[in-house]
Amino acid sequence: MQKAKRALAAAFPITIPVMVGYLFLGVAFGVLLQKNGYGVFWAILMSAVIYAGSMQFLAINFLTPGVGVLSIIFMTLMVNIRHIFYGLSMLERFRGTGKKKPYLIFSLTDETFSLLCSADPPQGVDRGLFYFFISLLDQVYWVAGSALGGLAGALLSFNTKGIDFAMTALFVVIFVNQWRESKQHLPALCGLGLTALCLLVFGADNFLLPALLLILAALLLCRRRLERGGDGA
Repeated sequence: MQKAKRALAAAFPITIPVMVGYLFLGVAFGVLLQKNGYGVFWAILMSAVIYAGSMQFLAINFLTPGVGVLSIIFMTLMVNIRHIFYGLSMLERFRGTGKKKPYLIFSLTDETFSLLCSADPPQGVDRGLFYFFISLLDQVYWVAGSALGGLAGALLSFNTKGIDFAMTALFVVIFVNQWRESKQHLPALCGLGLTALCLLVFGADNFLLPALLLILAALLLCRRRLERGGDGA
């Protein structure tokens, strides 16, 4: 019990930036879902079971009549294929986490991945429990925000145009925060440059997969430099 308390106390401060973002994002999702005819129960259920951030926003469009199953499968694959790369990079960190490992895999969102990559447990804190509470707290924030949004959407009437931009805003904030905290800017520059290139070449609907593949290749080529800790900026 003491181990869990120490891990929770160490994990919570690290998750505060995500808490702020997820509460607002969850509210946005809950409001949009409510405006499309699905109540707070569905907002909570989707956030607890699917828990896929941007995919949940996209899934709102899938709930309308006329959307084909093959289209849903393809779009889900394209949006979430990045998690293959996330999972590969987490193999070592999740090693030895025991029964907590399935949940750590399930709860690996973009923001949680960012925290797990940059945060190490303090001395004396169990590593598996530390990662577990970071992941759990992030999901709690998301579910709570979704519930609040569902309730707000049912009780209040307002224009929801542009509300889904909240997800993009959160990504920008996390990127800026990591840029300021890290001395190694090469991965960020690779990501920005190669993504922009793929956007120009393949277009907005098809750039994600080639961008991820090129970024992975670039990081593998620069692996030794990154491991030496040289400043890439």
